[in-house]
Amino acid sequence: LCKDLHIDWRWGERYFLENLIDADFCSNNGGWQWAASTGTDAAPYFRIFNPTTQGQRFDPEGEFIKRYIPELKNLAAKALHQPGELSNYPAPIVDHQKVRHITLALFKDVRD
Repeated sequence: LCKDLHIDWRWGERYFLENLIDADFCSNNGGWQWAASTGTDAAPYFRIFNPTTQGQRFDPEGEFIKRYIPELKNLAAKALHQPGELSNYPAPIVDHQKVRHITLALFKDVRD
């Protein structure tokens, strides 16, 4: 939300606070600030997780994806992490590598 789409972290913070049944202000607020690299513990600010590699590393069989996107449940595990490469699935809304470079440039501008 923050580093790929450049949306203010407070939008995500507000949404989660309003919708989680176990919402905790401090944990939610601090987590969003950390994720956006704006909080008191923002180092390393340049850490930008790649959602594809995170999925491949921590959910190699795509169990999470299959649970929440049932139309992909019959795909091979490898294809689950790159559904935009399939003709019958919407392409990603951003190119992660391109927006990663933009985000790093924005952080550099703020630091300079």
